[in-house]
Amino acid sequence: MKPLSKILYLEDDPHISEIALIALRDIAGFDVHHCGQGQDAINSFTEFQPDMLLLDVMLPDLDGPQVLEAIRKLDGGESVPAIFMTAKAQKHEQDAYMQQGAISVIVKPFDALTLGETLQSLWSSRGSQSAGEAHLVP
Repeated sequence: MKPLSKILYLEDDPHISEIALIALRDIAGFDVHHCGQGQDAINSFTEFQPDMLLLDVMLPDLDGPQVLEAIRKLDGGESVPAIFMTAKAQKHEQDAYMQQGAISVIVKPFDALTLGETLQSLWSSRGSQSAGEAHLVP
């Protein structure tokens, strides 16, 4: 199995993105392309060719599920694992994100020290989950 190395990260909050980028780049060593708007993430997808998508749910332009839907229509975007990050942690909301194609939901606030390990674990176990089975990360 190919190792996880490239993550397309969508987050509009500069404080959250700063912490996550330190966690993903500096601590975990991933190649991360950060976008602050949904349309930028869609436009960056083809050139960056990420292994994984890490998408904020609530954004000012397009929300995370809309971005995922658009990326799924791009060449190569149909099978890239996607994880939503959100403070909206109600079970019915998380279930809806999973039905929209996410392999997991990471609830904000997240643990910056283990974020990279969490993504690596999800990457490694992505084939072992049943379709639609939620993998929720508190």
